[in-house]
Amino acid sequence: MTGLLNLTGGELMFVVSAVFIAGVVRGFSGFALSALVMASTVWIIPPIALIPICWFLEMAASLLMVRGGFREADNSIVIGLVIGSIIGTPLGLALTTALPVETSKLIALVIILILALTQLLNLRLPFLATRPGLYGSGLLAGIVTGLASVGGMVVALYVLARQAPARVMRASLVMFLFLTSLTSFIYLWLYGMMTPETIWRGLLLSVPALAGVVAGKALFRPVFEQYYRPFCLSLLVFLAGLGLVRTAF
Repeated sequence: MTGLLNLTGGELMFVVSAVFIAGVVRGFSGFALSALVMASTVWIIPPIALIPICWFLEMAASLLMVRGGFREADNSIVIGLVIGSIIGTPLGLALTTALPVETSKLIALVIILILALTQLLNLRLPFLATRPGLYGSGLLAGIVTGLASVGGMVVALYVLARQAPARVMRASLVMFLFLTSLTSFIYLWLYGMMTPETIWRGLLLSVPALAGVVAGKALFRPVFEQYYRPFCLSLLVFLAGLGLVRTAF
């Protein structure tokens, strides 16, 4: 397996562990798989190779979780977010090819950190409740997906800002990530990022990711729903802050 993935034994163990933990968080929160994988393994695998790998991980997780998403998601906002994201993703990928990798990632992380902190501080963002806010959030999610594969974090902020029940928020995130995964594959293929090596890496690493998702889903119980929103917002701040520290040093 180390030969197929082009990693040393130690690197493989670390990456598999990181992917499993990211899967656990995805199973509970409905997002953050790609963000965690990016933050923890980017020093082993460069971002331009991680983005298509994360596509496989997200698709595998979405297929496992999408059934509940169909039943409980707020599809009126999911559709608006998906439309915005479809437009924004090629813009983000174009920026990725034009800007230095660290610069593009820095832009995405700063945006996410600012938005997450406003939610933790209970600062209201009335714009998000409007129709332009819906499509604008989807557009921004698509752009940062192309920049650093963290569009789910922007959508998480939008969904959390609506103060919906935890199950609806989580299901809406699952549906968004599933639907946008279908379209983003085309963009990744057109940009030449789906190489044989990244495909093998994505397929093989989907196994520990799925194991983590199963464990994370088991943690999402009614007794924990009151902690869902603060957990997700704190996770967003932590991930964005961690990424900024890594970029700085």
